[in-house]
Amino acid sequence: MIKHLKLPLIGIVLFLFACFSGNAMAEDTLNGADTAWIMISTALVLFMTLPGLALFYGGLVRTKNVLSVLMQCFAITSIMSILWLVAGYSLAFSDGGSINAFIGGFDKVLFAGVLEGSLSGTIPEGLFALFQMTFAIITPALIVGAFAERARFSAMMIFSAIWLFVVYVPVTHWVWAEGGWLFEMGLLDFAGGTVVHITAGVAALVTAIVIGERRGFGVHAMAPHNLTMTVIGAGMLWVGWFGFNGGSALAADGNAAMAMLVTHISAAAGAGMWATIEWLRHGKPSVLGIVTGMVAGLGTITPASGFVGPAGGLAIGLTAGVVCYTATQFIKVTLKLDDSLDVFPVHGVGGILGTFLAGIFASAGLGVFSGQGYAEGVTMGSQLMVQLIGIGATGLYTAVMTFIILKIVAMFIGLRVERDEETEGLDIVSHDERGYDF
Repeated sequence: MIKHLKLPLIGIVLFLFACFSGNAMAEDTLNGADTAWIMISTALVLFMTLPGLALFYGGLVRTKNVLSVLMQCFAITSIMSILWLVAGYSLAFSDGGSINAFIGGFDKVLFAGVLEGSLSGTIPEGLFALFQMTFAIITPALIVGAFAERARFSAMMIFSAIWLFVVYVPVTHWVWAEGGWLFEMGLLDFAGGTVVHITAGVAALVTAIVIGERRGFGVHAMAPHNLTMTVIGAGMLWVGWFGFNGGSALAADGNAAMAMLVTHISAAAGAGMWATIEWLRHGKPSVLGIVTGMVAGLGTITPASGFVGPAGGLAIGLTAGVVCYTATQFIKVTLKLDDSLDVFPVHGVGGILGTFLAGIFASAGLGVFSGQGYAEGVTMGSQLMVQLIGIGATGLYTAVMTFIILKIVAMFIGLRVERDEETEGLDIVSHDERGYDF
């Protein structure tokens, strides 16, 4: 019986090896291992928004607003997916001709030319477009945390749709598209320090300023209504981030594995450092603090994840815990600014810090650079200047465009609900439903 099974078993092994071999037969040949990994990564990044970010944010608001946050994350996922299909992907990743340094063209509108056999490197182009779609989903969803509990649902949707095209798409093209001006300058942003975290963080800060604080902010306690839900969401974010950073290698290789390793180390270091600071200052570490520190570590390692080694990941995570904690205290306590769920001090500051530190901890041993860790002819000083230019340009452009978009939306439909509606809660006012029926 065993003898009869040998040939079929050998055939199965050879078939699997042919499908998932890490060595493509030619440069533009579909690679099964790469394709399988990016499929998994795509699912993981979507998992970060739904249900990860939705639960993380949902637990942090008050009982009367929990459904509104879940709804916003779900609705953003839906509308951003359609807009990415219609023109977002084309403007972000196709050739823009004479203005290609700043924006793409319309060659890929409605995914034109994205066929079953078309490739992006060693993976199907459709899969690459879908993977990038999940980034376009989570970035505007992050901003929700800045105006939680007081924004009109219609205003939030219109703002997010315009913001995708005016801010996210151009910055994506600058940084990740061949020919983009920051791409050609050599900016190190492996998985979205500028594209995702700085844009979302700065937009959140501007939005919090423009829309104003919640009624009773600084007077009445606005404690999270369900930290259990928040911890569950945080755990999903931690797991999903492996696809976010590891998948950005766009291959199942050592670079992806190292990105996953340093991502995990940074998250653990950020969580531990934040909890330690609270323990020393207040005598007890908080659950909210440890999960916030984890997110800070994840956001900060994101731009550097494909360029640094384990020691660099540890240093970045520890630094993130200290810097993002300090930024949170400064925003909330000193400035008394109501960025409801700390989007700017965690994601914005983390993205800025991580993008800068990528230029310091870039490692030649990872095989992504030559010489001492930088491209030929590049020094740490010159690379740090490039990093600072990328940070400054992304932050300034995002701030100006976000402010303009908010003013336009406010002019036509208004940004926030009425005072009595805010008091009643957005679950009933916006959706005529309750998160809990006691």
